[in-house]
Amino acid sequence: MKRFSPSIILLSTFFVVSCAAQAQDETPFPEGPYLGQEPPGSTPEIFAPGIVNTEENREVEGMFGATMKTFYFIRRPLGEESSSNVLVAMEYKDNQWQQSIILQGVSEPSVSPDGSIIYLKTEYIERTGEGWSERKSLGAPFKDIDIFRLSSASNGAYYFDTFTPELDMPLRYSRLIDGKHEQPKSLGPQFAVGRYNAHPFIAPDESYIIWDSRREGGYGSSDLYISYRATDGSWGPALNLGDKINTAAAENYPSVSPDGKVLFFDRRGESVNGETPVDIFWVDAGIIETLRPKP
Repeated sequence: MKRFSPSIILLSTFFVVSCAAQAQDETPFPEGPYLGQEPPGSTPEIFAPGIVNTEENREVEGMFGATMKTFYFIRRPLGEESSSNVLVAMEYKDNQWQQSIILQGVSEPSVSPDGSIIYLKTEYIERTGEGWSERKSLGAPFKDIDIFRLSSASNGAYYFDTFTPELDMPLRYSRLIDGKHEQPKSLGPQFAVGRYNAHPFIAPDESYIIWDSRREGGYGSSDLYISYRATDGSWGPALNLGDKINTAAAENYPSVSPDGKVLFFDRRGESVNGETPVDIFWVDAGIIETLRPKP
């Protein structure tokens, strides 16, 4: 068993965890949907301050699972390296929200539309009757690709980014055909503009994709963009989500709640004493329909 340092204490509770046995936080949290939080309007707000976003830790990459009864995110104590990352689950069961740690030393999680798989770059874990499986490789053709984040559609198609020293690789996709994923293909030139294009979220029905990119005409370090899929299967232009969501700070890691009502993303500020402050924000997802091209 591994005992975490006091810096990972949340609401006066600390965890004793292992990857085989998930420790649960019995501290009561607010009742109701969205961890008991009042849904936001069109102006982004920090999500669940003091519960998910805490002062002593760095929380990033938040998203709800399929049933809206589990919220996943990455946490690590301020000043510590990424090896101290933990994948946290806030799960509603037995009529209350409970916290557990799924894995340590991971990042870039993405939950499958049915909630049965969590993708972790080129690996994944599956739900089992007792919790989650061991980490497994995605295998060819993905295991040798330096993926930041992979997002899955309901039909099993993968959408993902790729790190290169030049940060010039476009977003790509790979369809699931006869039980196997095809060789990755570029989504199109509009997904290769700017300094980088990363951390995609694909709608379960593949009707739109949201990602972050640094490109001319943006509002800050990186902005969130959206593209809609046409009836012929082609992808439309990259549309900036606008100045209500994007700021002079860096916006990253978008995800839309399974009920389609809320957009989550990270907002990263300027580095202070070597530590970059980050919070998980949420905002009404109505912007997705507002920007959708009219028939």
